[in-house]
Amino acid sequence: MAAEAEAEADRKRRRSDRAGRPKLCSPGRPMAAGREDRQRFWAAISRGLTSEDAAVAVGASPAVGTRWFRNSGGMPSVTMAPASGRYLSFAEREELALLRARALSVREIARRLGRAPSTISRELRRNAATRSGDFQYRATTAQWHADRRAHRPKVAKLARHEPLRRYVQDRLAGAVAMPDGQPVAGPRVRWRGRRHGRRQHRRWATAWSPEQIAQRLPLDFPDDEAMRSSHAAIYQALYIQGRGALRCELTACLRTGRALRVPRARARRSGKHFVTDDVRLSARPAEAATRAVPGHWEGDLILGLGSSAIGTLVERTTRFTVLLHLPPMTGRGERGERGERGERGGVRTKNGPALAGHGAEAVRVAIVEAIATLPAPLRRSLTWDQGTEMAQHAQRRADTGLPVFFCDPQSPWQRGTNENTNGLLRQYFPKGTDLSAHTADALAAVATALNGRPRKTLGWKTPAEALNEHVCSPRNANVATTA
Repeated sequence: MAAEAEAEADRKRRRSDRAGRPKLCSPGRPMAAGREDRQRFWAAISRGLTSEDAAVAVGASPAVGTRWFRNSGGMPSVTMAPASGRYLSFAEREELALLRARALSVREIARRLGRAPSTISRELRRNAATRSGDFQYRATTAQWHADRRAHRPKVAKLARHEPLRRYVQDRLAGAVAMPDGQPVAGPRVRWRGRRHGRRQHRRWATAWSPEQIAQRLPLDFPDDEAMRSSHAAIYQALYIQGRGALRCELTACLRTGRALRVPRARARRSGKHFVTDDVRLSARPAEAATRAVPGHWEGDLILGLGSSAIGTLVERTTRFTVLLHLPPMTGRGERGERGERGERGGVRTKNGPALAGHGAEAVRVAIVEAIATLPAPLRRSLTWDQGTEMAQHAQRRADTGLPVFFCDPQSPWQRGTNENTNGLLRQYFPKGTDLSAHTADALAAVATALNGRPRKTLGWKTPAEALNEHVCSPRNANVATTA
């Protein structure tokens, strides 16, 4: 019996040897998804989905999607070109495995799949699982063999061309030097594998962008065609470390300093969750843009030392200004129930309100109190940026009847009147000073002074005079004048 078993094992080993490939290490656990799934994953990323949502859309777990995105530096790890019909797809390999398990002939399988018999025969021979010594066709193993064989390792140009790589590195991460050529070290910053934090020192470098480097190469080397590279190739060398060209810590020299590439669609989609289509600037009444009717306001916060802030409201037609007093809330710097560390060395309750005075709750209360003093015709709309202090805008509208509209991200010109007024207010509240030191009466005095200045845009009338003139017009005769 032992001799027969050994002979049978030899026969199986001889059959597996006909696969025509050397012995390979085990593929291990099947891949979380194949090439087609990864293509659909990166297509979803390009539409602006998060890594987790894109992974769920292709049938993978959110953790797998995060790993795919981080391991590839935020750039597609597979070509997005559709697969050629010349090669078998994973769906065809699954169908082939089912038909093979039913002991159908090669020609019958080829007829049902619409493929040549030689294609099916070659697939069964080359991509079958052979660890048992026999040919056992499994779709996942066959796809793994096909993907492994399809790899065409090509050394990146920046990895094999030393002068080009040195030129890119010098323009990207070269030392900053004085006019006489003496290098200046700048702050010492340790690479942490992630983007620099807010208000933190950054690495000093010449910091040319990849596009600047790529466009400068033809000017510096007009006769050397080898000294050419595209900006996309430089980005890939930075973010995809498998290319072995540029070190990942050089991403700190980019203007954004991001350790991962952010898809363009995701950057365009940036905005707060509480900003819906019905409160965007495009939904604001058209009369606000003409400035013919008063009652449309613009608002913002000016920030100072120690997370202090003052709220500003400016009427678009008359430039009338109202200042909001935002003192620190009770409990700031004191011990909370859970003992979490807060601002200025204190501790605060976990998930409690922002105690600095310019959180959503504090700003909502301040605006409601200020708007309540205005007559109804002067409460038409309020335009704000997408700061988190406006997260309770729905409750604010219910309290005051004043609809709130939000500017587009990073578009301060859409509320230019308020930005101009904030610049005027910096004469009284310079940057870097503690704004919480000013009382409500002091803010009222500053607002009165600003509203008493004649303005060229108002025909040298003051904002207070212009507002009273509009309020006392015949159609608003029944409304009392402002103080």
